Amino acid sequence: MAIVDLILRPGTADDAAECGRICYEAFAGIAEEHAFPPDIPNPDVGVALIEGALTHPGFYSVVAEIDGRIVGSNFLDERSAVVGVGPVTVDPTVQNAGVGRGLMLDVMERADERGAPGIRLLQSGYHNRSFSLYASLGFAHRATMACMQGPPILRAVPGYEVREATDADLGACNDVCRRVHGVDRGGEVADALKQGTARVVERAGRVTGYATDLAFFAHAVGESAPDLQALIAAAPQFGGPGILVPASDSVLLKWCLSHGLKVVQLMSLMTIGLYHRPDGAYLPSILY
Repeated sequence: MAIVDLILRPGTADDAAECGRICYEAFAGIAEEHAFPPDIPNPDVGVALIEGALTHPGFYSVVAEIDGRIVGSNFLDERSAVVGVGPVTVDPTVQNAGVGRGLMLDVMERADERGAPGIRLLQSGYHNRSFSLYASLGFAHRATMACMQGPPILRAVPGYEVREATDADLGACNDVCRRVHGVDRGGEVADALKQGTARVVERAGRVTGYATDLAFFAHAVGESAPDLQALIAAAPQFGGPGILVPASDSVLLKWCLSHGLKVVQLMSLMTIGLYHRPDGAYLPSILY
């Protein structure tokens, strides 16, 4: 039954606690139903995640209310030309009643208003309801991702040098991303440079790939699978639920498995608008 008194409004920092609680409970409830580990391990992580998105100038936020009570939220990562959706979460007490659709339509309208050439998101493969919602809204399934986690590999790949990225590498990182994806993600790289998590890989003295981090909310791009192997092998850990490896990249997937990483879950990359089949190797973030 659809809810008719739904009010959507911009999010503020004051919404972090309640939206963070809902974020945790929504993801935990769905994961538990399907016997998977939750993407958000505890309420504090949910609050920190939502607070970060609510206060970051590169994110658009929308909060859903019913009778003055917050029942969900959604976000749009606007740091680069192509925008990423999420996390979209709805209070378990009002799920399957149109709140999620309302939150999605709001961010899609926002993307259209700002002239974004494309919108992307990832969703858990076991969550059939969210897949059906996104498909009904026009999102096309593009690729299946294997979320992988395990102990750090901590080894070098011969011929590939991994180092901390500097501000001077931003242009080279954007060039690599444009060669692989047709667009760059410079806003995210700039943030990673400020946070000190960005790494580049060089081959014969030339930047051939980069990672904003090796984590669930980070992405990586390389001209070839060995570029990403070098970045993954040098990572001290894999943040959050893990890294997202395209299941169709059998070389990279097999290499990760042979080095101790295990598949936690499968996820769907879905898009509307501009999309180029990647010409190279990549790891998307959970946003895209």
